[in-house]
Amino acid sequence: MIDKFVRGTAEALAGVRSGATILIGGFGQVGTPNALIEALSEADLRDLTVVCNNAGTGTHGLARVMAEGRVRKIICSFPRSAGSVVLEELYKEGKIELEIVPQGTMAERMRAASAGLPAFYTPTGLGTALAEGKETREFDGRTYVLERALRGDVALVEAWQADRWGNLTYRKAGRNFNPVMAMAAELTIAQTQHVAELGALDPEAIVTPGVFVDRVVHIPYGEPDLGKPLY
Repeated sequence: MIDKFVRGTAEALAGVRSGATILIGGFGQVGTPNALIEALSEADLRDLTVVCNNAGTGTHGLARVMAEGRVRKIICSFPRSAGSVVLEELYKEGKIELEIVPQGTMAERMRAASAGLPAFYTPTGLGTALAEGKETREFDGRTYVLERALRGDVALVEAWQADRWGNLTYRKAGRNFNPVMAMAAELTIAQTQHVAELGALDPEAIVTPGVFVDRVVHIPYGEPDLGKPLY
C-alpha cells in the first residue's frame, strides 16, 4: 500500500545531505513550508544552496537557517524585504553568496529542469548586470539571454490538501512557486495543512500529482514543528 505520509519533520528530512540544493516554495509567508524550514535548523546540514523567492525575514525560518551558517549560497528574486536583516549582514561580511534572478526567469529555469530542458533563451535581464557573462543570441531581430535550467536535490513545498499517494492541492496564492518546485527536484517533501482520504480529491483540483512527491508531513495550520506524529 502506497502511503507517503511520514511521522514528523525529522523523518521527512531524513537523508538530506550537506551541500544540497534546496528549493523552498512560498511567496513571502504565503504557501511557505515553515515547519520544514525550521527542521533544517535541527538537522546537521551545512554548505546548502537555497532557492527561494525571497531571503527570509526577522530571525526565524530561513533567516534562522542562514544565521546559523548553514547556507553557502542563496538564489532569489527579492533579497531585501522588510526585516531581511540577516542576509544583509551576512552578505556584507562575505559569508554568503547571492544570485539574484528575475521572478519569472527563476520559475522558468525550474520548469525547464522539470521538462528535461538544459537551457532556454529569454529577453529578461538583457542589458543589465544580471546578463553579464551570459551567452546572447538574436532571433527575428531581437536579442535574448541564455538561462540554464535550475534543478534541486530537494524541494520543500506547502500544500492545502494531500492524500496518501502524495497528490497535492493548493489554496489560492499558496500555489505560487510550490508546483514548479515540486517537479524540479530529485526529492520532493510536502508539508500539508489538511489530509484527504484517497479518492476524495477532485482530479481537476490536483495541481501536483503524487508522482512528483516523495514524502508528506501533516502540519495543521498554526501548528508548531513538534517533530512528532501529526496524523
